[in-house]
Amino acid sequence: MRHSGICAVLTASELQRLAQSARHTRHDAGAPLLFENSAITSYANVVEGVVKLSRVLRDGKQQLVGLQFAPDLLGRLFGDENLLNVEAASDVDLCRVPRNVLEELVASSTELKQRLLDQSLQDLDDARDWMVTLGRKDAQQRVASLLLLIAKRSGADAADTGTSFDLPLSRSDMADFLGLTIETVSRQISKLRHEGVIEVANHRRVTVPDMARLAHRAG
Repeated sequence: MRHSGICAVLTASELQRLAQSARHTRHDAGAPLLFENSAITSYANVVEGVVKLSRVLRDGKQQLVGLQFAPDLLGRLFGDENLLNVEAASDVDLCRVPRNVLEELVASSTELKQRLLDQSLQDLDDARDWMVTLGRKDAQQRVASLLLLIAKRSGADAADTGTSFDLPLSRSDMADFLGLTIETVSRQISKLRHEGVIEVANHRRVTVPDMARLAHRAG
């Protein structure tokens, strides 16, 4: 986190100021972190774990719209309200920073502005890629795309072999995120497992023997 998140671009004095105000919190999987339409009072860097972003429709249905990993920043800078619900998908460690402290640092640091702009642009690119996934890919390609996304954000490289990670989403969440039924998600995971594209232990631990093969299945 120190070398990859927002802290990586701060000066010694800026780091000291941030450290005086920041606090670390730990949350169990399933714990709510932010609520839609709630006032923004602080921001948080994901130190460890995965969080899921969702929006609730008028009929009460929930739509999962994104995932964030370390060292992503939670919260919309310079906004008044949170636009999404945020929940811990796995056990999560956060570094929370008061709103006024981070916004003042952003206003005074060109490097920090650039780092946050880079994250925003990456989020935009990811959203566009996901539009293609949901709009044009078949069920197996969608499931493979989600597994590939999690593998990469968990630190895997496209050339890696033997990459393993804990799946942070339930089958229900995966179905919600992919626009599929739970049965279809389970069926496609079983198919990828039987064909040797992935290995699954205890329903959560996923091993990808060949990242290139998974990327090929993702289309």
